[in-house]
Amino acid sequence: MSFVSECTDNFKEIVTQKYCLFSGRARRREFWEYQLAVWVISIILTLIERALHLQIVSGIATVGILSGIAGLALLLPGLGVTVRRLHDIDKDWYWIFIVCIPFIGSIWLLVLECMEGNRFDNRFGPDPKAERLLDTDPGDLPGSL
Repeated sequence: MSFVSECTDNFKEIVTQKYCLFSGRARRREFWEYQLAVWVISIILTLIERALHLQIVSGIATVGILSGIAGLALLLPGLGVTVRRLHDIDKDWYWIFIVCIPFIGSIWLLVLECMEGNRFDNRFGPDPKAERLLDTDPGDLPGSL
């Protein structure tokens, strides 16, 4: 499976099956593939808005109509995957509010999101990386004959 199709499948799963899922754990791969898909969608929508003049300009701020709708639609899945990512490193959901601390909070949340998850079960559930290995055919693992 190609990287693009994996990102697309992951994005579809998060916005459909895991839309408001705040329990469990999310691997770094799931989190970052979702973020990448959101960034690509945002760029595409911004280009469309600029080409079709679908932006609302108010003073120094410019708000895109399509981007605003997409942002609202993707708010809950984005919060859900972020909370589950925090759960993977054994942090409670309220750590998401660290972004309220100007500058430092956003950097610290980024550091937390980049950390490797706990290798074993934690209070939020089983290790999602271990679950994926259990579902893998042994012949697909590196080093197998």
